[in-house]
Amino acid sequence: MNQTYADQFCDWLVEAGYTHCFFVSGGNIMHLLNSARKRFTCIPVVHEVAAGIATEYFNETSSHERAFAMVTAGPGITNIVSAIAGAWLESRELLVVAGQVKSTDLASSRIRQRGIQEVGGIAIVSSITKSAIQIKKPLRKSEVIAFCEESRIGRAGPVFLEFCLDAQGSTSDNDLNDSVLNHRVSDVTASKAQIAELNLLISSSHRPIILLGGGVPRNAMSKLLPHLEAVGVPIMTTWNGLDRIDSDHPLYWGRPNTWGQRSSNILLQQSDLVIAVGTRLGLQQTGFNWREFASLAKVVQVDIDEAELTKGHPHVDLPICADACAVLEAIQKDVAPDDRWGEWKEFGQDVLTLLPHNEPVNSHHPRYLSPYDFVERLSEILTNDDIVIPCSSGGAFTTMMQAFQQKLGQIVVTDKGLASMGYGLSGAIGASYANPGKRTILIEGDGGFAQNIQEVGTVAVGNLPLKIFIYDDGGYASIRMTQSNYFNGEYVGCDRETGLGLPNWLPFFASYGVRAHTLDTKNAFSNEVLAMLNDDFPAAFIVPIDPEQTYFPKIASKVMPDGMMQSNPLHLMSPELSEEVARRVFKYLKV
Repeated sequence: MNQTYADQFCDWLVEAGYTHCFFVSGGNIMHLLNSARKRFTCIPVVHEVAAGIATEYFNETSSHERAFAMVTAGPGITNIVSAIAGAWLESRELLVVAGQVKSTDLASSRIRQRGIQEVGGIAIVSSITKSAIQIKKPLRKSEVIAFCEESRIGRAGPVFLEFCLDAQGSTSDNDLNDSVLNHRVSDVTASKAQIAELNLLISSSHRPIILLGGGVPRNAMSKLLPHLEAVGVPIMTTWNGLDRIDSDHPLYWGRPNTWGQRSSNILLQQSDLVIAVGTRLGLQQTGFNWREFASLAKVVQVDIDEAELTKGHPHVDLPICADACAVLEAIQKDVAPDDRWGEWKEFGQDVLTLLPHNEPVNSHHPRYLSPYDFVERLSEILTNDDIVIPCSSGGAFTTMMQAFQQKLGQIVVTDKGLASMGYGLSGAIGASYANPGKRTILIEGDGGFAQNIQEVGTVAVGNLPLKIFIYDDGGYASIRMTQSNYFNGEYVGCDRETGLGLPNWLPFFASYGVRAHTLDTKNAFSNEVLAMLNDDFPAAFIVPIDPEQTYFPKIASKVMPDGMMQSNPLHLMSPELSEEVARRVFKYLKV
């Protein structure tokens, strides 16, 4: 058979380093799929959103391979939109190759549809992609590769290629094989004046903090960390930067956030210099009361996107539009001779000791496990080589972000911007395929897991070494807590009693041939559980959680008479601290 343009396109992707394809079959991608199956490791999933999420997590966790997602026209495109939105908000690489009806069957602007399953993909995804194009006739190699590479240049994000069916199947043309220019790299750099001002701020600071975000590549930390250790400034991380440093590192002061660790929030709010690198400082990071974020501090923000530096919140004294690693490397090692921050570090360690991540205020019925105790024990059991996927929302996510103690070498990935339920399983699948031979750990709530439940079939068929922990609290824990706090427990649509249908988990997993075990409340990690956890096959563990479980600490908010919400600043989490503890930990704050 003659080579098609789809063959030619796939050959170009191979040259560009793509190795894997997550897909759902469809008639409007038949030429592309036929070409891809001969050139890539092609992994079928049950639903298109899983293809997009798995691709995002594959690229985020792979050290040298690249994946793309392929979906058909119509519902294939609409189904993957949530995954595209998630990658857009988290600034992650994602190439989506979609099918479309023949160019001769495209609808005009006056009618809604002409071709079968036709829907305008470009219009749908244009606001959540870096670039989106429709290919009605073959494009040159240089054009196609430049478009694909856009996904990881500068601030990463999804790109969307929509192939008309007749373009896919057209005969290849050697004239299209032109030369590809060297891949562009971001040339945004900090000025000498900005670096000088940054070093001056550090040298004159008494209580500095470095906040590392997901924009700092994890593979750069082997070089950066010794440099930062020599500088000596205490380090915090965002949720997306969680795995950049070991939780036991003497410079590590935790993860501040609206749902973050109380000790980290309190320390950040008492710093006099916050150097936020590779983080957009969104409202979850600063708190909704962003005007009081680091109110005692000069704030330096380093981001590759100028728009994030000029959005108006929080206050930023020194915005630097530049590559995160280059700025960190430019910090002088001798900015603070004789460890002038000794008093600050001693105070920080006192606060970290006084305020445990597992606060006794959270209670549960003896018939259930404490999710905080569970996470602490899981942290001890997991190894440095594990891939950890702590879902993206709800009680399971909250407890992981507040209590999980990461180890150097672990890869931890979440997608908190969209905070969509159902992200965890598909993300874990992508991470598992990107890291063959390594164990992948997924922690997910029962409500979130049910939203993408069909992909258990993908796990079973692939026989992935994926260990799934499901918080079984009978519904949507975070929604139940919101309805309890603000609407006097008038529950609606959050559990079985209010109409939410969820599976009986043990027979559900058995139907896919996946082993499942309910953790014992007295001995959660029994020898049987450890054996299942340590072998090379998929397994699910049901974690019984009290439906009335509370998740503290949290930033308290109240409904004002005009219906608006008013939130406390980061350091004033609920429940309130005792007067004695508050006096000790709020040394530099007036509260």
